[in-house]
Amino acid sequence: MSRNAKIAIGGVALGLFLWIWLPFWAVVLIVIGIPTAAYLTLDPSQRRRLRRINRKELGR
Repeated sequence: MSRNAKIAIGGVALGLFLWIWLPFWAVVLIVIGIPTAAYLTLDPSQRRRLRRINRKELGR
């Protein structure tokens, strides 16, 4: 199993756990807030690189 598949399975399991034990608004806040906070911690050059990589993958 690839590394990305393991991460995806762990994310789904964590999401299901959170869905059961937390209210809906808290789950939405976590699901949207963590990636947003991670993106905002990047330097401007790292953000440009990330956007460029994402555009290249769309062109495949």
